[in-house]
Parts: sequence; C-alpha cells; structure tokens
Amino acid sequence: MQQPVVITAPFGCLAIGTAGGVLESIRFLPGDSPLSAPAPGSFAAEVVHQLDAWFIDPEFEFSLPLRMNGSEFQRRVWQRIACIPCGQTETYGDLARDLGSVARAVGGACGRNPLPIIVPCHRVVATSGLGGFNQSTGRQTVGIKEWLLAHERRV
Repeated sequence: MQQPVVITAPFGCLAIGTAGGVLESIRFLPGDSPLSAPAPGSFAAEVVHQLDAWFIDPEFEFSLPLRMNGSEFQRRVWQRIACIPCGQTETYGDLARDLGSVARAVGGACGRNPLPIIVPCHRVVATSGLGGFNQSTGRQTVGIKEWLLAHERRV
C-alpha cells in the first residue's frame, strides 16, 4: 500500500489507503492529524474528490474499485450493509437474522469494515440506541457515527 493520504473531514480527518488503483482503507483520525494531500491526477485524488462530493450530497454514489480484505463472513456482512439505503438504518439483530448469525458477530464485522462511509456501517444501529462504531463505544467514534447519520437525514 502507498503512503496514506490524510484529508480533513467535517468530523476530524480521514486516512485513505490505496494501492494499484484500488481503495483499500479509510481510517478515522483526530482533527489535528498532519495532512497529506494526494498527488494531482492520482487515484487517491479521485477518492478524495468522491468523498468531498458525498460530504456535500449524501446521496452521491461512489464509483471506485474497492478491495475488501476480510473473512467470508465479514464480506457477507459488508455486502449486506452496502444495501442499506441512504438515510435509513437497520439493527445488528436484523442483519444477523438475514445472515443466519448473531448480532455480536455482525457488530464485530461492522467494526472491522475497512471502508467506512463507502460501505456505510454507520447505518447499523443497536436495538436501543446507536451502538458502537469503528470497534469502539467511545465518545469520539460514536460522535462520528452521529454526524454521519445526521448528514444522511438531511436528504
């Protein structure tokens, strides 16, 4: 993987990992992280362009080649998450029933999603409340989930 590009986002910073013209990872970083702009005309620049478009319009549809490294079960969960429409949510339990699994396993797969925002794991919530986000229930990560969901509700 090439050196990640780091950009600002409305809720902090994002590290974008690409390799060979494929998006491999998006990671949430604190807002004071050092920035690293993509090379003009690069694939990473296109990823940034599409993320910026989504920050303006949450109904923007990404068209990027993706590499989703994970177990067969994780990839099934991520594929199912990608089907949740913008502005809507489903519970971990609902997804677990659809996949013949349990909510905790679905939550684990959500937390390991290498491409949050693109594969919208923020749309998966607990039966009562938001649940965790990005392998955490900490205020910073749950705050990002709240921002993402509020952004999509503007639609």
